[in-house]
Amino acid sequence: MTTDAQLSATGQGNDPVVKIRPPRSSADMFTLIGAFGSLALIAGAIAYGQSDASFLDIPSIMIVVLGTITATSISYTGEEMRNVIGILGSTLARQIRKPSVVARQLMDIATLCRKKGTLILSSLDAELRRDPLIYRAMQLVVDGYTGDDIDRVLGQEIDALVDRHRRSASILRRASEIAPAMGLIGTLVGLVQMLASLDDPSSIGPAMALALLTTFYGAIMGLVLLAPLAGKLERNSNDEAMIRILIMNAAVSIARQENPRRLEMMLNSDLPPDERIKYFD
Repeated sequence: MTTDAQLSATGQGNDPVVKIRPPRSSADMFTLIGAFGSLALIAGAIAYGQSDASFLDIPSIMIVVLGTITATSISYTGEEMRNVIGILGSTLARQIRKPSVVARQLMDIATLCRKKGTLILSSLDAELRRDPLIYRAMQLVVDGYTGDDIDRVLGQEIDALVDRHRRSASILRRASEIAPAMGLIGTLVGLVQMLASLDDPSSIGPAMALALLTTFYGAIMGLVLLAPLAGKLERNSNDEAMIRILIMNAAVSIARQENPRRLEMMLNSDLPPDERIKYFD
């Protein structure tokens, strides 16, 4: 086991200065650029096409949009449907934490607690508050919770977060499947109406074009917007869960008064290869 003297020999001889970088709130520009860029490409293709056909039909839009919402709501509760709106907002504008930076901050805290004891965390209260997730975990240590208690409490919170995001992503994926189907239903309705007026051949072409618009709207809504948003939500959920797991493991290690070298190994096992740290080397 590495002693405090050996810790000093690794280049951490001086007490580490704990500086918590607060999470940076930022709009996910790639999501916005991707969504608007895709719609702009479609609009550009329509605008430069050699046709005077109208691609705007309010009834078709209502069938696809409202029909997708109502059909999706059959599979889920009202509370789950409401939660999607808030989670989507956090997808477009979310708090960003760099995993390697968080890991180094946690190592600074763990090394200081190894030398000074966990009561030193009380003097770091103002600094720890800069990141609510770290502050919440370290408060459990200060309050005297055991490592097993912290693991259970924070583990349940992570499970609840992942489950909530998973449900929201499943709603978006379900909606992305329903939207093209609603477009097809609208097309079938239009075809029935067209066939009912075959006595007027001049109306067949415009009626057919109008019938196909609902399939067009459904494909855009389902494949261009909803399905990619579901994928982005799952990616963001995995990133946030990883950060929370790093913080949980650090809090458990500090509460158990484990060697910081072991914590470094544990953190690196959870970090992506390009984010791994070399704290003592």
